[in-house]
Amino acid sequence: MDPVWIAVAFVLGFLVKQVGLPPLIGFLVAGFVLNGLGVESDETLELVADMGIYLLLFSIGLKLRVRSLLRPEIWATATIHMAMTVVLFGALVFGLAAAGLSLFAGLDLTACLVIAFAASFSSTVFAVKVLEEKGESDSRHGRIAIGILIVQDLLAVLFLTASAGEAPSPWAFALIGLLLVKPLLFMVLDRSGHGELLVLLGWLLPIAGAALFSGVGLKADLGALIIGVLLSTHPKAEELSKALLSFKDLFLVGFFLTIGLSGLPSAAGIGIAAVFIVVLPIKVGLFYLLLTRFRLRPRTATVTSLTLANYSEFGLIVGAVGAKEGWISAEWLVILAIALSVSFVLASPLNLRAQDLYERVRTRLTRFGTDRLLPEDEEVMPLAAEIAVVGMGRVGTAAYEEFARRSDRDLIALDFDEKVVQRHREAGRNVVFGDATNVDFWERLERRGLIKIVTLAIGSQAAILDIVKRARGWGYDGIIAATARHRDEVEELQAAGVDCALDFRAEAGTGLAERAYEAFEALPDSMQQG
Repeated sequence: MDPVWIAVAFVLGFLVKQVGLPPLIGFLVAGFVLNGLGVESDETLELVADMGIYLLLFSIGLKLRVRSLLRPEIWATATIHMAMTVVLFGALVFGLAAAGLSLFAGLDLTACLVIAFAASFSSTVFAVKVLEEKGESDSRHGRIAIGILIVQDLLAVLFLTASAGEAPSPWAFALIGLLLVKPLLFMVLDRSGHGELLVLLGWLLPIAGAALFSGVGLKADLGALIIGVLLSTHPKAEELSKALLSFKDLFLVGFFLTIGLSGLPSAAGIGIAAVFIVVLPIKVGLFYLLLTRFRLRPRTATVTSLTLANYSEFGLIVGAVGAKEGWISAEWLVILAIALSVSFVLASPLNLRAQDLYERVRTRLTRFGTDRLLPEDEEVMPLAAEIAVVGMGRVGTAAYEEFARRSDRDLIALDFDEKVVQRHREAGRNVVFGDATNVDFWERLERRGLIKIVTLAIGSQAAILDIVKRARGWGYDGIIAATARHRDEVEELQAAGVDCALDFRAEAGTGLAERAYEAFEALPDSMQQG
């Protein structure tokens, strides 16, 4: 792996970021540029790409609640959507093959179904990156999207196992014993502290899980995911995920480079990739229809569908198996890679502007919704509150307690994580499920006109800016306070319309100094002077 590759990836990622697109698009372009210059992928880059995927799936596992996969809006949507996509896309490919068009000529029914199956997946890597950048990983639509993707990934594992023509090793059944090892893993995680040992453990576990599953004939990626799931109920699971965040992002650069380095298509291949892009809205529309049939709000269904509006890296893996078995030609891998890359390019701005898109077509979309929604997808906005805290992590909880101590005004807090809401309710706090990025939320809030102070204590700068834009756009003229992680972000928030923006790291130092000085002044005079 040449350092020049890293430099090219940085330059193109940097340029793409300047026009408001995710850097991952620049990394994909870098792969194609390097490919055009005659560069070929090597073992080191492949290893880096694999590590990025392992860390990604391990992080997903740390946040996954297995029980959520059993919900119909997740497992049924994923399986029905995949079946419908395979039938529709398979029929399209078979029809083009029957017409004798270019690379379609000569494809039999098996080949057509393999190509359609490869096109039915949505990208886990893309969805997780986009949700993290928008601070929506724990949102209702974020968890539904990730759940659907995990079900898709499990179906891919079944396909890969079946296509190998041999069953996994009998030792695969011994993996059930991992449940017995879970207490030991918890103990090790407890005693690893909060520094370099925790980070090292975060590297070791997904690699060990991948090696273990690979050794018994199962997919290595699945092993990294399952180890993460085993640890998901540990109190330090979130801390471990955050500790690995930068490493995961760095190694995923290798994954995006390998896509671009997989090859350059012919003119006919580019035309076929364009066909896949043209029919991509069919995938999105099917997701929307299925999600609304399972009683999700049009807004939740829309944002979830846009998160899944792409092709997947797993499609490349399925295509590689098809090429290895002789079902399709190797050029189809390049076609799928081009379609994947272009879908990323198109889906990125769509996801960044998902709320605005929903607002524009909201009236038409609601006609496809259902009157009876899932209870957990209904938002409750109290009528009497005058102060609202959005986001009940550590910062939000501290803000809530300070408001409660200083004022007798009615106080409410919102969070889009049901588990967080339940925990705070059990602690006696007035917390409800709600999503401040929802345009409907601000419309109702402005109509009621009661809340005078809104404090935004969420971790994503992009999400805060989106909320502020939405709030001011609906005419909310109350006080908006927000946290930032860096000094330059404070200025950006103030320019967007935030009345009180604070760098919470700097404020933590100020608060610590104030507490220390208060403690000093409480000492007897003799001790203060002596």
